[in-house]
Amino acid sequence: MKLALVLLAALICGPALADRQSFPPVDQAGRDPSLVAFRDDLLAKVAARDTEAVIAAACPDIYISHGLDSGPDAFRTSLTVPPDSLAEENRDQADEMRDAYWTALEDTLSQPGYFDDQGEFWMPHQWQITLPASLDPLLAYYVTGEKVTLRQTPSRGAGILSLISHEVVLIPDYQDGSEYQSVRLTDGTPGYIHSDFLWSMVGYRAALIKSKVGDWQLCTFVAGD
Repeated sequence: MKLALVLLAALICGPALADRQSFPPVDQAGRDPSLVAFRDDLLAKVAARDTEAVIAAACPDIYISHGLDSGPDAFRTSLTVPPDSLAEENRDQADEMRDAYWTALEDTLSQPGYFDDQGEFWMPHQWQITLPASLDPLLAYYVTGEKVTLRQTPSRGAGILSLISHEVVLIPDYQDGSEYQSVRLTDGTPGYIHSDFLWSMVGYRAALIKSKVGDWQLCTFVAGD
């Protein structure tokens, strides 16, 4: 079941958007011990950067991209990032892109997750939060920590405005590489939160699905709206 988040997108620039809500993580994986065992084993393979073992644990039609190629071959390319698969001007970034993809996969599979109405297991758990259609999901970020400091300025020594736990915040202008991001809480409070505690609501998510013969498989690993 989706969790409702009431945000009034028309008031994004106003002093208040909606009451603040917290969405604490609850991992439902324990409902199925076979799922726990599969996820633990898959995480071990990911940690070992075992490309073929990870591909073997995936669905034959694993979904990894909106509008581009999916399936095992495309998944292998994303895991290995051969330089010749990139535009010439990007080939020197192959190692960095490969490491980033593996890290994103490991981080995503390590998150608490939930079962949807079809029995598929999705991670991270905040993917079940329903944002209103009028809100640009690219602006929404989930605060992954407990009692994360909302500061007056983008500095570790800045004054603390509030402690934020598992809320959705808005970031109209996310700055790649910045330690802190300028955010607005849903009640309109502005401040700064450390980037390490912010997960885009259109960021990576993964789905584990049980096959007809009863085996769990990684069937989705994708980012984007």
